[in-house]
Amino acid sequence: MPRTIWSGAISFGLVTVPINVVSATEDHSIRFHQYHLEDMGRVRARKVCELEDREVSQDEIGKGYELTKTQVIPITDDELRNLPLPTAKAIEIDAFVPLESVDPIRIGEGYYLQPAGQVAAKPYKLLVQALDRSSKVAVAKYAWSGRERLGLLRVKDDVLVLHAMRWPDEIRDPAELLPPPVEVSDQEIEGALALMDTMTTDSLEGEEFQDHYTEAMAQIIEAKREAKPLPEAPEPEQPAPVLDLMAALNASVEQAKAARSEPADVHEMPKPKKKAAAKKLPAKRATAKKTTGRRPRSA
Repeated sequence: MPRTIWSGAISFGLVTVPINVVSATEDHSIRFHQYHLEDMGRVRARKVCELEDREVSQDEIGKGYELTKTQVIPITDDELRNLPLPTAKAIEIDAFVPLESVDPIRIGEGYYLQPAGQVAAKPYKLLVQALDRSSKVAVAKYAWSGRERLGLLRVKDDVLVLHAMRWPDEIRDPAELLPPPVEVSDQEIEGALALMDTMTTDSLEGEEFQDHYTEAMAQIIEAKREAKPLPEAPEPEQPAPVLDLMAALNASVEQAKAARSEPADVHEMPKPKKKAAAKKLPAKRATAKKTTGRRPRSA
């Protein structure tokens, strides 16, 4: 059973649901420590007081806000727990919205909300079933780790899930990243849709959605433990420049079909239109074009 991260209540109008918050995800990454290469002694970070020039223990360390270079305002954990803020001890639901109206870029880490005792069972189930029937998600505010946050409440397998959300002013405007103006033909769009159909799947389960990085790292550790040769890394494929977009889409569809174990139900790729025959240049002009070098682009 995962440990409780935070305890409080969901405030839904005049309805209160006592809950415990636990992490909804697990990190299976292989982690490394730092070692002195000469003797493989562990290298550790030590907490040192700059004024006394000595290492201090954890019970001597607290939080503080630097008002000026010479004045620090100490803040205790009790003061953070008792902030004069409604969301300090409750997840306050402010609104209900369709999930599709929330930009996924604003949705972050997820947490399971567990009903805290028998008294929470009925209001918890009420909120779960109301969210299910409405096909909406709840937008709430809560205060953890020294700041007030925006959250999204949804239902997963009859359990409430709280997702941290970014505030609107935390999302950067992507307008400056737009490509230069370019035309894309209907034929090319149809080709891309045919490729998407070929690559469509019903679930995110399977070999292609496994963490191969962690598997490869485990192979290296095992090989070194047994003093065996390290597994060879495959040669990365060098992507060729796309000179003919339609040809690349056709080749991609064929490659995707070959990679799938079962035949895919796809649209027929649009046949490329025949290009008009290029007019031949007069012999004298063609010769001149061959001998004239292209001017280098300025840096």
